[in-house]
Amino acid sequence: MSSAILTSPPITAARLVIDTDVASFIFKWHPEWAPRYIVLIRGLELAISFMTIAEMRQGALNANWDTRKLDVLNTYLADFSVLHSGDILCSTWASLRNESARKGHPISSADAWIAATALVLSAPLVTNNPKDYSHLDNLLLVSMASG
Repeated sequence: MSSAILTSPPITAARLVIDTDVASFIFKWHPEWAPRYIVLIRGLELAISFMTIAEMRQGALNANWDTRKLDVLNTYLADFSVLHSGDILCSTWASLRNESARKGHPISSADAWIAATALVLSAPLVTNNPKDYSHLDNLLLVSMASG
């Protein structure tokens, strides 16, 4: 079964995993994408991968954010449930990297951690980059972007 790309979460989804791009759009309030994703995720439990925290903090450091702006980012990130690394997550990550290589569609280490998070939590992944994940079996994607 290949990934399905939906424009709204399945009715049964109570939890969503948010990809770094979507988390960043909302944090920075991207005028085109943030309002679209807010409508999709409002009222649901939101989770992120530890990798999303790392990526967003790296972006802030690369942009030389001051302490005040870093504090705002940390407060924002604290509102999400976070799945940290563990045995099941590591095994799922390895399986996804293997699946991607077998299919001739390499996946970045960061994207594999995020996809593995969604699979371990049995939750759809909300992403603005569905092409990065659409080759993965059993991963349900929710996106406002075309694949």
